[in-house]
Amino acid sequence: MASHTRRTALLLLTVSSLSLSAAAAEAQNATALDQISVTATKTEEKAIDSLASVSTVGGEQIQQLQPTRLSDILFGQPSVWFQQRGDRPESAINIRGLQDFGRVAVIIDGARQNFQVSGHNANGTFFLDPELLASLDITRGPVANVYGSGAIGGVASFRTKDVDDILKPGERWGVQGHVMGGTNGPQGLGSVFAAGRINENVEVMAGGSYRSQNDYRDGHGNRVPNSGYDVGAGIAKFTLRPADGHELKFGAINQNYFFSTGQLVPNQESVYSTHVRNTQVNGRWKYQRPDDRLFDFEISTYWTGTQQKQVKTANGTPGSNGNPITGFVGDPRSFGVDTTGIDAHNTSRLDTGPVRHSFTYGADFFRDIVHNIDNTGNGAITTPNGTRTVSGGFFQWKAEYSSWLQLINAVRYDDYQLETPGISTGGNHLSPKTTLGITPIRGLTVYGTFAEGYRAPSVTETLVAGAHPPFAVGLPNLFTFLPNPNLTPETGQTKEVGLNLNYDDIFRTGDKFRAKLNFFRNDLSNYIDLVNFGPPVTFCFGPPASCLPPGAPSVINPTSLAQYQNTGDAHISGVELNADYDAGSWFAAIAGQVMRGRDQAGLPLATVQPDQVATTLGIRSDDRKLTLAVRWAAIAAKSASEVPDRNGDGVPDFLPTGAYNLVNLYLGYSPVPDVTTSFSIDNLLNQYYVPYLAGAASAAGQTPGVVFPGAGITFKAGLQIRFAAK
Repeated sequence: MASHTRRTALLLLTVSSLSLSAAAAEAQNATALDQISVTATKTEEKAIDSLASVSTVGGEQIQQLQPTRLSDILFGQPSVWFQQRGDRPESAINIRGLQDFGRVAVIIDGARQNFQVSGHNANGTFFLDPELLASLDITRGPVANVYGSGAIGGVASFRTKDVDDILKPGERWGVQGHVMGGTNGPQGLGSVFAAGRINENVEVMAGGSYRSQNDYRDGHGNRVPNSGYDVGAGIAKFTLRPADGHELKFGAINQNYFFSTGQLVPNQESVYSTHVRNTQVNGRWKYQRPDDRLFDFEISTYWTGTQQKQVKTANGTPGSNGNPITGFVGDPRSFGVDTTGIDAHNTSRLDTGPVRHSFTYGADFFRDIVHNIDNTGNGAITTPNGTRTVSGGFFQWKAEYSSWLQLINAVRYDDYQLETPGISTGGNHLSPKTTLGITPIRGLTVYGTFAEGYRAPSVTETLVAGAHPPFAVGLPNLFTFLPNPNLTPETGQTKEVGLNLNYDDIFRTGDKFRAKLNFFRNDLSNYIDLVNFGPPVTFCFGPPASCLPPGAPSVINPTSLAQYQNTGDAHISGVELNADYDAGSWFAAIAGQVMRGRDQAGLPLATVQPDQVATTLGIRSDDRKLTLAVRWAAIAAKSASEVPDRNGDGVPDFLPTGAYNLVNLYLGYSPVPDVTTSFSIDNLLNQYYVPYLAGAASAAGQTPGVVFPGAGITFKAGLQIRFAAK
């Protein structure tokens, strides 16, 4: 894997912005632990006050992490994991053991990210360079079903940079520049963002970044092939406030990634030169006035287009330039997904005696159009073309009595239609949610939740067809995908009990303690998984003359069929902790989770992440110019007994991994306001490790699987300078 896993084992709790003056930094320290989240209920509230397992990461924390990948930012967060290949720069988020095909709703500036290509990677990835990122919210479980369809695992909502992230209050214009360089590659980054307030009703922001990462080396000093990449990104936003309370915002993002993917030795994958272009356009109309209790609405519309173009540069099987399954050397192929959508909701408020009521209601719609081309291989078959339309509406009632009782009841209606030539399917469902929160004493809140989510099958799960090639000549590991238009949507029912602790001025004036402790169980019905079944079957590369009967003395000997099927019920349960203490001159944090999950047959679920605990300890100088922090993350092993073997061949579906520890250091210094220098050491112990889901197990005694170890020790240094004027 790229240097993402060690790099994020830095500092998730440092809360003073080194680019601020000492007085401003102190004010920032007072609010950094109380960042605002909206994903759980679509109404603004402090994350610590949310009756849900919510995490937020703000701009100052992201700045100090110096991330190369998004996983750098969230590594160590409870019940959040990433499946990533070291030779691909995109990300796939796993929340509470669920991922793939939209089980986690990924949203950037309100726009859905639904890109997916079948292969040796997660089935659902997205592209976002962390240099564009301003903040993000993570909501675990289907408690955020009001936020959209499909999110039975949770919601990850990203917000990119805007005017207020470049300019301080009262400033009219400003420019922010950032450079960063590092070893183990080497790697480098440069970015410039400019913002201006034309007047109090018109604002503009634009900027861009360029990042380059060469192949990294693991803890044993071995180079990981094709782990380098280049990305150029641009962003622009325009904000107009035409009347009191009204705000119109328009934004656009364009990203271009260049990399090679595939591992020839020893895993014998084909290699493809790849260009990915990700473009997002969005518009939002928001109305909010403190004196208007009837209307508090937001209407947003968006288009996200991801186009991946590839040219095969090397074939996975030695001595051959290709085949009709993976294509031939020099041949192009492309994969694309266009997602258009709209989301509208409003909150109305009223009081009845001592009870305060908030009614939030709305509707949303999105459509995925999958368009893939592979004229000499079967890429457009294993990632089939088609259209999926998903829509829904919700109503939520939140009642608050005094300061000690909260009740939230909600219901969501979902509908989906999936179409391709010759096949059409669809369905609908009602999903309830109820939450009760009690605050018996100041600073301590206990809550219980029941929430249901509904996920429609994706185009690929329903329509995938075609053959999977063998890893090498003579190996009996070819299987054939079959479509399944009769798939039933998944539902997830989460039962959760949580405890929020929120205390100030405990041991000294100004100190703060925040903690969330959650126990949950998610019962999944009609769980969809890839199933291998049946005896060896006849397989054809193309015309009937090429058909090979089972057992024929040939280089191709198919073993089974594979199909996405409803495998019955599955269950995931666990406990999560996230606690932070900040005394100003020093700070500490601890976070982690223990989680287990099994399907109806008693097999462990493949995507349930290993147990982990992460701790942070840091100090700040009295004038807040200097911050020093150390973070230690301990990740448990995943033994073979904890990884499923779905086809029963004695080989786990993913590579079992050993336990490992990551120790990272961070030093930041701000000699004058608006100038920040930073230095960090990632994977200080230079430990060799393979993150879970970063490798496929090998067939016993045969070809090794695809394995991506994390990067070894890496040194990084950065400089950020900001110019602004009033």
